[in-house]
Amino acid sequence: MIHKENVSEYQGKSIKKIMLTLCWILTLFLSGAETREVNLPGCSHVEPQIWYRAIDGEEFVLQCALPASDATHIYNNSLPNQQKVKWFWHQKDEETLQVIKESPNLALQGDALWFKPVRDSVSGVYICMIWGKIPCLKIVLEVQTKRAAKCSGYDTNILYLLADSGNSITCPGTKCYSHIKKPDVKWYKDGHQLKLRKNRPSLKLKHNEIFLNPTYDKDAGTYVCDYTLHDNTTKWTMRTAVMVEVTAKNTIHPPNILYPSGVVILEAELGKPLELECRVQFGFETVSPMRVVWKRNNEENTNEKLNQETSVFPKGLKGHTLLHVATLKEVTEKDLRSNFTCFAENSVGNVTAVIQLKRKQRVLFLYVLCSAISTLFACVLCATFIYQHWIEIVLMYRSYLVHNESTEDGKEFDAFVSYAKLDSSESDSTLISEEKFALELLPDMLENKYGYRLCILERDILPGGAYTDEVVTAIKQSRRVIIILSPAYVSGQSIFELQAAVNCALEDKRIKLILIKFQAFQEPETMPPAVKKALRILPIITWNSLISATPDKKFWKYMHYHMPVKATKMLRNCSLKNLFQRLFRLVYQ
Repeated sequence: MIHKENVSEYQGKSIKKIMLTLCWILTLFLSGAETREVNLPGCSHVEPQIWYRAIDGEEFVLQCALPASDATHIYNNSLPNQQKVKWFWHQKDEETLQVIKESPNLALQGDALWFKPVRDSVSGVYICMIWGKIPCLKIVLEVQTKRAAKCSGYDTNILYLLADSGNSITCPGTKCYSHIKKPDVKWYKDGHQLKLRKNRPSLKLKHNEIFLNPTYDKDAGTYVCDYTLHDNTTKWTMRTAVMVEVTAKNTIHPPNILYPSGVVILEAELGKPLELECRVQFGFETVSPMRVVWKRNNEENTNEKLNQETSVFPKGLKGHTLLHVATLKEVTEKDLRSNFTCFAENSVGNVTAVIQLKRKQRVLFLYVLCSAISTLFACVLCATFIYQHWIEIVLMYRSYLVHNESTEDGKEFDAFVSYAKLDSSESDSTLISEEKFALELLPDMLENKYGYRLCILERDILPGGAYTDEVVTAIKQSRRVIIILSPAYVSGQSIFELQAAVNCALEDKRIKLILIKFQAFQEPETMPPAVKKALRILPIITWNSLISATPDKKFWKYMHYHMPVKATKMLRNCSLKNLFQRLFRLVYQ
């Protein structure tokens, strides 16, 4: 028994050792996958093309781009997916290449490496490749300490500039290598070369410094300065960065509560969740001890703590706005008896505002809702009624409330009638002819029923004068011109009367044309342009011989609507009672 137990124990220990060994092998394999030696045969004999120097402990940017004197930027964050950059590096004394991956102090952005900050341990040779663009680019980076670079009075690389005042930005790297003569510095802001522009007179470049007078909010950003160093046969680019923040004067005012203002009564429904919003505006402060909190009955630490959250809107030189929300999961009777105080403070002072809850009245809400729906429904019905009976309403308005249009205007006729004169053999005996329509139907309705006076050339103008002069004179003596359109009219001599009517209407704004489409027609190509335009823009009333002849049809209502305002004897003598009777019949017909 003892022997068997020892064997089992030995077997268990063996299995544990095997598992532990496998884990170590897997760990080494995975770690080797990340730091394994990389072989780039196409880059083995390529010489370095760019040499950079940097100061230990400062930010530094390294771009994968061929050297060019006319380059206008030092990094590009918007590369297409197919142009992804691959980075490798090795120290000078080593030949083993390693793949560069992001870390807390190293960021891969677009076609550049950002060191935040750069350390002397990362000195070495960097190789970058961009598919289809750069097959192999070698860059030498040498990082030195301020002492090794002989830096004297080295400026800080973080600047806080006061807005609306004059400021200057100095390149920190110019304080290094004091024994070497330095050419002019190239400045870059947010990756792009900084140049003088006519639209920015407040910016000046002088003695390797940037002068801003005044300084604006947009001047904040990352500034990079480059200059060239010649060390024996090597041409180095010295690069340093300056982080610029633009600040304003600290506020001298306490916070301003935008909502609620003073004491606000808020309706709440029992058993329902409710959010209490407090919107506070803070002035600018470099170090802001701001605080916003909701208190119940002016007590911050209660047994029933409020669930509170804060949202800060974008910060600027004029300060920022803060939204602080307290959530009540269920409104209770105790909440209705409580005062909820929004307390806001900064380094200058504090302010408060109060929200009191009131029970929501459902009956009033339903009453308002029903009233609104009823009013909307009534408006829709009224609009529909007016749309369907607009002509009748206008005619009734003219009949009772508007004076005659025909008084004291110097015109003899209410309308001149123009139609095609046909032989009896040309007309269709089964339908009403144009001549019968013009000489019988129109006068019967417009003259006998509505009291208008029509001018029909053959009936009302004595023969003997020139035809054209008689037509023009009759049209000028008329308030309307009724044109009965048909194939015979547009292709015959009567088209002259339509042309004359258009010309007279252009001269006398009181003359209006009424077009009646008696039969379907096609415009001839020889029709005058003014007549064509009139046919397109003027309203046309369509005549249907089968249904339009009876007096109660829409056709005659439209004719009456387009004729001059003229109250008949029957309408002038009507009383207010008759007016309401007609409206009643109009609604229920």
